[in-house]
Amino acid sequence: MANLSASNHVARVLSAANQAAGVDTETRIAASWRRCLVNHNLDPARRGPPQTLTEAEVRHIAEPMEDLIQVAIPEIEDLARVLHDSGYCVNLADPNATMLVSRLPEGDYARMFLEWKIYTGSNFAETFEGTNGLGTALAEQRPILVHGDEHFREQWHMFTCAVSPLFDHAGRLAGAVNISSCRSDLGRSAHELALAVTTEATRRIEQSFFRRRYRASWIATLPGDGHGMLAYDDDRRVVGACRTARGVFGLTDAMIDDGIDLSHLIQLDDRATRAADESVTLRRADGTPWGRGHLAPPARARSLRPPPTQPREKPAGQFSGLHKLAGRDPVLIRGVKRLMTVGNLDLPILLRGETGAGKDVFARAIHAASSRARNYVALNCAAMPESLIDAELFGYEAGAFTGARREGSKGLIVQASGGTLFLDEIGDMPLSLQTRLLRVLENREVWPLGALKPVAVDIRLISATHRDLALMAEDGSFRSDLYYRLRGMEVRLPALRERADRRDVIAQIADEEAPHCRIAPDAWVQLMAYPFPGNMRQLRHVLRLAGATAEGGVITEADLDLPPFSARSAEADHAGSERAVIVEALRTSGGRVTEAAKALGLSRATLYRKIKALKIAFDG
Repeated sequence: MANLSASNHVARVLSAANQAAGVDTETRIAASWRRCLVNHNLDPARRGPPQTLTEAEVRHIAEPMEDLIQVAIPEIEDLARVLHDSGYCVNLADPNATMLVSRLPEGDYARMFLEWKIYTGSNFAETFEGTNGLGTALAEQRPILVHGDEHFREQWHMFTCAVSPLFDHAGRLAGAVNISSCRSDLGRSAHELALAVTTEATRRIEQSFFRRRYRASWIATLPGDGHGMLAYDDDRRVVGACRTARGVFGLTDAMIDDGIDLSHLIQLDDRATRAADESVTLRRADGTPWGRGHLAPPARARSLRPPPTQPREKPAGQFSGLHKLAGRDPVLIRGVKRLMTVGNLDLPILLRGETGAGKDVFARAIHAASSRARNYVALNCAAMPESLIDAELFGYEAGAFTGARREGSKGLIVQASGGTLFLDEIGDMPLSLQTRLLRVLENREVWPLGALKPVAVDIRLISATHRDLALMAEDGSFRSDLYYRLRGMEVRLPALRERADRRDVIAQIADEEAPHCRIAPDAWVQLMAYPFPGNMRQLRHVLRLAGATAEGGVITEADLDLPPFSARSAEADHAGSERAVIVEALRTSGGRVTEAAKALGLSRATLYRKIKALKIAFDG
């Protein structure tokens, strides 16, 4: 049956190559098949793994792209989280279709991708592997979905790939973002939606990289979809343009090198030079109105902005990232103060919080505030089966097991030596591996699989979990000796619904995910009342979608995709929302209960009773 299927596929490919009538193939796919046969001399029936580079070769390729990779990784990780339950693998590749960053799903899906070598170091150029999402998107420099039997090689028919090419600050092809799925139960329409999400993530990477590259210049975002960006200096000479802007204005490198005047492209009012981000009406070079755009000043100009009306004591630069995450929530502020006291002590940190509460972001901030801010290596213990965690965490020697890489693997613990190892969802680590991890922490050395001697390591360990490890240690489902090793200091991250500065957090994330939109009053009511069981992660996704669907730059209640929640959770959330409103009123009144009660329409006695019942701490 397999041979018959392969023969049928070969016949379809040959028919498409000969442009036979009645062949049911999408035009771009057929054109790619012809390239594979005529230009690349490939055989659609050939089987075998893709070319795979060594770790040293991957590092050599990635080094010139380091800045772009740093900008891309947060989006790659966010995309992997969004698509986590759908079994997608997410990759960032270079312009030659070599995968440089990979995020695998969990369970059987991960095993499938590993078995077929769809991971970091594998090359999927169209010239080698034929029609496939990654190789064909890069060959055509356009987003594409390659679904099932649209692949040139019959062996890849179990996969569907959605890919968007990535362009750098000068409009040059810089790589691609690829998502691949091996789920046969998902139809093409579902994958098309995933392609749209991937394309938007790619555009955000491009925009972030452009802003980073031209952070010392003014940046104008053009009307329309927000993808067109121009960078110019104080004399209004264009110094940079993204691919979209180059296409709109017909700009070339020579024109930009010559410093073409901005007025030849767009016109700005003289007042549009203030050192503040602002939405403005842009006009074409001939003076006719174009639409609403956005101007951002240089980083040096932004640094000259006046301080906020209620400044708070500036934290030490070393801990600024942690202070920013803590905001004005008393629980988090106390946690940050405790972390500041231990500074660079080699003390394990255990983060506790619900899924989506930002444990991974907090761990990165702790790492950045330490003297070990070099290597940061993370592993989600809930996202891999036991056999894969063992190999990924502890490493292995060449030939240690069937399917092992010929050069072996150092393992994440060794890679993190000199820096920080972050183990997310540590409560899901199998007991057998808990024993091995405990030995690493006690002896400061790791034994890779198949090794004849241990490797000395120097790591700071940060762990995170949404589980009650103390209770698990009592019932024997988690090693108590490991628990006390991990719990050098425990920091609790409150859920979004519990945060006293919830409104500030929503406003900040809205500014990041929907920067050109404002939130209407009816939407604010919904955002403050909703429990957000997915916490920060869910909030980001909701606001990102709302920003994309909002009309006229205003997010209304209709733009918020908030799933219904149960009456029990509604009751719990009412208390959380009421707490947030009272805390905000007390802050606004400077802690004066009489003023806060008046603003809330409550009696002084009622407000005091609610403050006590909701356990609100304040200076008053």
